[in-house]
Amino acid sequence: MKPTIGRTVHYQRYGTPGGEYKSEPSAAIITEVVNEDKGIVHMTVLNPTGLHFNRDVPFSEVPKPGHWNWPPRV
Repeated sequence: MKPTIGRTVHYQRYGTPGGEYKSEPSAAIITEVVNEDKGIVHMTVLNPTGLHFNRDVPFSEVPKPGHWNWPPRV
């Protein structure tokens, strides 16, 4: 699959260095495709406490903090 504007994906949050908060996924919407071949996008991340606007977010096949991935099929 290729990233396109408007697609809903998962953004893996970083969590805290001390482990008080784990790295967990948040829903995100792709707002711009920067580099289709490398999977780099701009996105709006929908967190429980508000929206975040992240730029130049790279793709990862598996969940990895600071990256986006496709939601798992259920």
